[in-house]
Amino acid sequence: MPLNIFHDRDGLPRIILTEPKGSSAEVLLYGGQIVSWKNHRKEELLFMSSKANWKQHKAIRGGISACFARFGDLGSLEQHGFARNRMWSLDRDPSTLPPPLDNHSSVDLILKSTKVDLKTPHSFEFRLRISLSADKLILIPRVRNTDNKAFSFSFALRNYLSGSDISEVRIEGLETLDYFDNLMKRSRFTEQADALTFDGEIDRVYLHSPNKIAIIDHEKKRTFVLQKKGMPDAVVWNPWAKKAKANPDLGDDDYKIMICVSSAAIETPLFLKPSEEWMGYQELSTVSSSYCSGQLDPRKAITMPRGHDQPS
Repeated sequence: MPLNIFHDRDGLPRIILTEPKGSSAEVLLYGGQIVSWKNHRKEELLFMSSKANWKQHKAIRGGISACFARFGDLGSLEQHGFARNRMWSLDRDPSTLPPPLDNHSSVDLILKSTKVDLKTPHSFEFRLRISLSADKLILIPRVRNTDNKAFSFSFALRNYLSGSDISEVRIEGLETLDYFDNLMKRSRFTEQADALTFDGEIDRVYLHSPNKIAIIDHEKKRTFVLQKKGMPDAVVWNPWAKKAKANPDLGDDDYKIMICVSSAAIETPLFLKPSEEWMGYQELSTVSSSYCSGQLDPRKAITMPRGHDQPS
């Protein structure tokens, strides 16, 4: 299926993915970022900030973006890495991945290190496949070490999901887990609640999280099911009112309708020897909340149909 590419009003190349049942996604080459995902009823499933900066050289607040890479403990790289501030290219040779299934609309992107980018201390190739099917969005990130020496890095897929009212949202699958609380100087705690709910600012890294997490929006009677591989941690963030007002690219009330849950590898950095490749997998889908409440087992391993695009 030929790609539908156009330049938006800010001059950014934008790729439109559609599938026969009516859902769609929009992907920017800038940052390799997904800025829209709509279901077959044309309901927007992703949050975008009302004050998002759409100009190049700045990260765009919202959607789904890759946070890559902070190599080892180096502190000189941009916050959340530099991949979301770079112009990506279409990957004409995704090599080891099988072709997308017939009912999927997909795009393969690539970001390579360059000599011009002096902030990049290592040579790498970062590939990202984005696949859309009926009410399902799949991301397969791959990082290859093209350097002559090994390196380690942290990684995250930062998902801004659209919600009705953050006070009506609960997250299942993180109970009993240890987490780092970034509001408490990364002190380590254990989650005591049966499900995570929101009544104030939160910035936590949940460690060794399950492969399946449910994000339940009671008011919309909708549940996002996040499934992941190769990213053992999960990050939950909401700035709440005071910090939202202080953030120049976030509307004062945006915190009420955003659900930010990231698939991540943070506690234990990923390590690649020369020529080695890491592959991750994330699948987002939506189901009715009545299905998930009490019936979804967040710790159950991912089971994908045969022939599905997934890492081996």
